[in-house]
Amino acid sequence: MPPGFTAVTPYLTVDDPDELLDFAKAAFDAEEVKDQRALGPDGKLMHTAFRVEGCIIETGRASSSWKALPAAIHLYVRDADAAYGRALKAGGASLHEVRDMEYGERSGAVRDSCGNHWYIATYTGLPAKNR
Repeated sequence: MPPGFTAVTPYLTVDDPDELLDFAKAAFDAEEVKDQRALGPDGKLMHTAFRVEGCIIETGRASSSWKALPAAIHLYVRDADAAYGRALKAGGASLHEVRDMEYGERSGAVRDSCGNHWYIATYTGLPAKNR
């Protein structure tokens, strides 16, 4: 595995990886893993990876062989309310506002312009009935 990667790494195939990377940077303070950046012959970004909250997410450009495939990411952050707000400002569309969930987290959800769903959560602890 490349340094910093884990055995399971989400890979998001999108029409415009630059657009996804810009969204992740603005919404989640993502940092691009520069040595993963690959450009195609036309100079367009074909592949890259970015780090969010210590985890790596890879992304690649869709093509005739590899169609765009929306995915869902459950992302734990320190402050779900703030991250949700940044995600909306970055162009995300609300799927549901941030609220306290019965399963021990505060979370909201957005859809990015590439069609991916981001379930943005802060762990609050297991409810008493589940302890």
